[in-house]
Amino acid sequence: MEKVHDKLLVWGSEIDYQAREQASRASRLPFVPGHVALMPDAHVGLGATVGSVIPTEGAIVPSFAGVDLGCGMIATETAYSASDLPDNLDPLLSLVAQRIPAGVGKGRDLGYRDGHRDVFGVVGEPPSKLSARQQATAIAQFGTLGSGNHFVEVSLDERGTVWTVLHSGSRGIGNQLATYHIGKARRLMREYLTTVPDPDLAYFAEGTPEFGAYIRDMLWAQRYAYESRARMNRALLRSLAQAVSPKQPAKEKAITVQVVNCHHNYTEREHHGGKDLWITRKGAIKAGAGDLGVIPGSMGTDTYIVRGKGNPDSYNSSSHGAGRRLSRGDAKRQLDKAGLRAQMKGKTWNAASASALIDEDPRAYKDIRQVMADQSDLTEVLHVLTQVLNYKGTG
Repeated sequence: MEKVHDKLLVWGSEIDYQAREQASRASRLPFVPGHVALMPDAHVGLGATVGSVIPTEGAIVPSFAGVDLGCGMIATETAYSASDLPDNLDPLLSLVAQRIPAGVGKGRDLGYRDGHRDVFGVVGEPPSKLSARQQATAIAQFGTLGSGNHFVEVSLDERGTVWTVLHSGSRGIGNQLATYHIGKARRLMREYLTTVPDPDLAYFAEGTPEFGAYIRDMLWAQRYAYESRARMNRALLRSLAQAVSPKQPAKEKAITVQVVNCHHNYTEREHHGGKDLWITRKGAIKAGAGDLGVIPGSMGTDTYIVRGKGNPDSYNSSSHGAGRRLSRGDAKRQLDKAGLRAQMKGKTWNAASASALIDEDPRAYKDIRQVMADQSDLTEVLHVLTQVLNYKGTG
């Protein structure tokens, strides 16, 4: 860990100047009572650095958590071993693609009444009144993967045990709610002639109606993302069971040993340094003593199941993944389809979409092994998962 100054602590051997500067700007806000903790996967983001942990007292910045509220990981240790998997995983990839819609704007075709019960009956009614179009979006996209770095994996750990891993967020409805509140905060800054070093650092003061409305919507979006992951995970486990035993697939509960479902874009109230603070983790997971977490690398690289060590300097946090080395634009300009295919050799994946997945090439990301080494004081590695199947949505 490197102490850049009293307001910024950095874990990581590959954190660029721009990310440090962005985190420093956030740390100087008057309602940030302590330091900002930068995780080893950190890179520049909107408002807050991706891979940052930020405490606030008496105020909250909606762009700190970002627009994919509740984005996170779910991993399941199954009762299967490597020998149970079929030699050809293409049928499993097809089942996953059928049951877990993926891609920009992709959703499920449900009637309004069934869909309303299916989603809001599980997540709860949203605090803010949604328009008919927003309700339709929330219903259609619940239990769907999206695109970008969201993925489904089937992996083997060091014992040969089969795991499923899934990365997803709150889809379009979370983005719309977050975008509304970020815009509202900016308008309030202008209305009250309040200046901040960056428009994306616009904030709500605690105790105001705007603060309360944001917190309620944010927490709802986090529940939506959490339950959406759980739904997709059930579909993934059913698909795995069918691929292993086509004639008589096992029940989901029968093959489930343990499940880890954790956010990495979220805010919650926590006690640190003798104070109750709002802790925002943007691209970071909670790693309190004993907390289980999931830290993926990138497309084609390993995923880590970890146990938190409860390091107070990081506000009981650790990285959420490998972190980008190249922006999406740079990856598309510098990398090629042949190179991606070489990176994915030996794995089952949606290779027909290689051209659309170049920005997710493992070479666009930091080395996950170095990231894990850089945060050895934050987490203990329990299992290393090597993927055998990867499924992603595209544009």
